[in-house]
Amino acid sequence: MLNIDELKFDEKGLIPAIVVDAVTKRVLTLAYMNKESLAISIEKELTCFWSRSRNELWLKGETSGNYQHIVSITADCDKDALVVMVEPDGPACHQGTVSCFENPVFQSEERHEFSYQGLMELIKGRKTEKKEGSYTTYLFEKGLDKILKKVGEECTEVIIAAKDDDKKETIYEVADLAYHVMVMMIQMGISLEDIHRELASRHVIDHKVKQEKMTK
Repeated sequence: MLNIDELKFDEKGLIPAIVVDAVTKRVLTLAYMNKESLAISIEKELTCFWSRSRNELWLKGETSGNYQHIVSITADCDKDALVVMVEPDGPACHQGTVSCFENPVFQSEERHEFSYQGLMELIKGRKTEKKEGSYTTYLFEKGLDKILKKVGEECTEVIIAAKDDDKKETIYEVADLAYHVMVMMIQMGISLEDIHRELASRHVIDHKVKQEKMTK
């Protein structure tokens, strides 16, 4: 682990901090820290920045309640910039948006960015704003029983492909299963964050079990 004194702050004593959602991997904001705000961030495990406009320390969420719980802080190769992975309590932007980066400047027509969160939002949109001819909308219209039937069918397809040791087909079927599971999640009001928290809690438990075994 690096010591704060090993980081390279600029002539004003600041270092840029890129804040990223630990679950969705979405960039939330770019802010600045000095040694004091970084120390506070580490101590409280909450993001604390130096406000260049107000010239004072700024604990994110202190007035809005939109705290950012720190998962990790990593410096770049030159040690003059930070990436702060967080679990946010609410919007990162003062305008009320999830991220400060909401204004597209360019989008390639050939290359498309993919994220699980983006797919979840697309699926959710097919439920709230029904689109004629959409298979996803069709599943929502049929209801949970139909969705669960498809999940079961896709589980079987995954098992068959894996049993045949067909890697390409297994990947295809796992993708189909993942999609139908996500449809089920939207139908039941389950978010990716819910799954993330559950898996994270299991990781902690597993780590503790391993530690106990090693001490016996």
